[in-house]
Amino acid sequence: MKVYGSNNIRNVAFVGHGASGKTSLVDALAWVSGSSRRHGGIKEGTTLTDYSPDEIARQHSINLALGFAEWMDTKLNLIDTPGYLDYFGEVVTGLHAADAAVVVVSGTSGVEVGTEKAWEVLDQLHLPRVLFVSLMDKEHADFERVFMDLKAHLTPRVVPVEIPIGDGPDFHGIINLFSGHCHQYTKGALKGEGDVVPIPPEFQGRYREYSEHLTEAVASTDDDLIERYLTGEEIPREQFIGAVKQAMLAGQIVPLFCGSAPLTYGLRTLLRKMVELFPSPAELAPPADTPLLGRVFKTISEPHVGDVSLFRLFAGELRNGDEVWNAEHEVPEKLNHLSIQQGKERIEVAQLCAGDIGSVAKLKDTHTGDTFCRRDAPVRLPPIPLPEAETTSAVVVKQRGEEDKLAAGLHKLHEEDPTFHFEYNSELGQTLIHGMGERHFETILQRLERKYGVHAELARPRVAYRETLKGKAEGQGKHKKQSGGRGQYGDCWIRISPRPRGAGYEFVDSIVGGVIPNKYIPAVDRGVQESAERGVVAGYPMVDFRVECYDGSYHDVDSNEMSFKMAGILAFRNVAAKAHPVLLEPLVEVTAWAPDELLGEVMGDLSARRGQILGTEPDGRLTKVRAIVPEAELYRYSTTLHSITHGRGTHREKFHGYAEAPPEVTARVAAENGKEQAVAS
Repeated sequence: MKVYGSNNIRNVAFVGHGASGKTSLVDALAWVSGSSRRHGGIKEGTTLTDYSPDEIARQHSINLALGFAEWMDTKLNLIDTPGYLDYFGEVVTGLHAADAAVVVVSGTSGVEVGTEKAWEVLDQLHLPRVLFVSLMDKEHADFERVFMDLKAHLTPRVVPVEIPIGDGPDFHGIINLFSGHCHQYTKGALKGEGDVVPIPPEFQGRYREYSEHLTEAVASTDDDLIERYLTGEEIPREQFIGAVKQAMLAGQIVPLFCGSAPLTYGLRTLLRKMVELFPSPAELAPPADTPLLGRVFKTISEPHVGDVSLFRLFAGELRNGDEVWNAEHEVPEKLNHLSIQQGKERIEVAQLCAGDIGSVAKLKDTHTGDTFCRRDAPVRLPPIPLPEAETTSAVVVKQRGEEDKLAAGLHKLHEEDPTFHFEYNSELGQTLIHGMGERHFETILQRLERKYGVHAELARPRVAYRETLKGKAEGQGKHKKQSGGRGQYGDCWIRISPRPRGAGYEFVDSIVGGVIPNKYIPAVDRGVQESAERGVVAGYPMVDFRVECYDGSYHDVDSNEMSFKMAGILAFRNVAAKAHPVLLEPLVEVTAWAPDELLGEVMGDLSARRGQILGTEPDGRLTKVRAIVPEAELYRYSTTLHSITHGRGTHREKFHGYAEAPPEVTARVAAENGKEQAVAS
């Protein structure tokens, strides 16, 4: 494999909604360039970058994957990203490894939610981009309609640089506005070959209109060019292409291309324009001034190989066998079998230059997100800002004895996909997983079974209810046991009263005259706290109350710490039940984003979940609504919100506090807890 210098590298991410044709396009670009040995298809499960069993079965991308195309003495690193929002972390990761992007839009569907979300990240990162209308050969494809859709929903700066000859099954050519050439294709062209023919008469008017629009849009970004344009002077192609590139870097225009990946129409032009219009790493400043800098942005676990780390090299050069310094964990790592990825294949290389993307297997202490550098010049890059988890579920094993394997498998899956988190919640007695949605969780369960032999299923997470008191009460707890020999005796009187929400538990020793010896009073406190952990309403921990121990008695021989602890337990049970105990339910502050026209349905759904709407406000292209909702009502809310908003809505959850549950909720929770206790006993 040839070594490419920084000037001859382009790092390009392919983003867009699911089923818009990204994976097919990456596969076809690698094929047309001659860098891949075959032209695969989604239905056949043979594409370059969708190679995992779950991707082949589902016929859509789940993971970020890499390929490359060599064109015009340049290596194009092709970063294929998923389109569905459950895997949006892969999109964010891919864009942080890229210097530019091709935004793929279906010729039949136009702008969809995945397109909008990817566009937002591109704006945040200020990445230059082009738009590519794919699937132009499909029934109902309509270039003009998609162009108007792009202008209305993404950016008014979109400028067509190509015009398709025919839409749908009639698509057979493309007019290139840069060159003025009309490329006519014939069915059966293997690698996008076509004949240059005169522009058909019926397209002459469109060509002049779009050509004028392109020239004016580009010229208006440069004072010298606008002067030449206004005087009617012709602008040389090389200078014009350079002006387009500068305008793209400044975010002033977004060129619009078109084509068909299955037929390979339009792909040679796209390859050429990615080389000409996208910046090389040499033209961009590295994130830090250092002799060596790289970051692992993705980890893939491969059978028979182990973990493969994909990394972007920002500064310096690497040779096979070099040792680098992991700045996160302060350990050295040796990069044996330095490689580049062509789909699932790893091709070993002798050297990688600054700006390139590579892979290496079996690193001992390096994980996703880690920075590597030189030991004498340590650098740590800030973490990639991955999207927060939107939904939570419990997960349980179907077969006994797989609990340990479950934890190990979930840990490995988190390494591959950092947007997925898990924890064991000891209070709830459940393993909880946090992720981006139901589709995300289904993928995790399938991988657990396929890769790690763990058979698991989702379950509803339990809710961490609490109990508290609204009134005051007092009473006795007396523990007396005589069974021959030394007995047990403990006697205490306590007063219970409520404290403000969040104030916690307080124990007050008001014993006078030694009616309970000092050494036994802490035991009463421990007994009260132990009993309070099980509450009196529905078996949940009692919080925010005050206990005053003010009287009692003891026996010189039979009293001990255990007896007074039991007295404390009995006192709490007797007295708390008389102090108007209530159930507290956890509340969550929900912030949801939705299109304005669907806001009524979103707010109605939140209200139906016993939510209190706090307000709404515009936020970019969407409207933000805030509400306080009981946690118990939010199970699978992410799925419902996606359904209401056709995938355009997102939300965030933040713990808000506790509030008294309504009587019907208290009764239901108490009954459910009683059933669980009965089963357990």
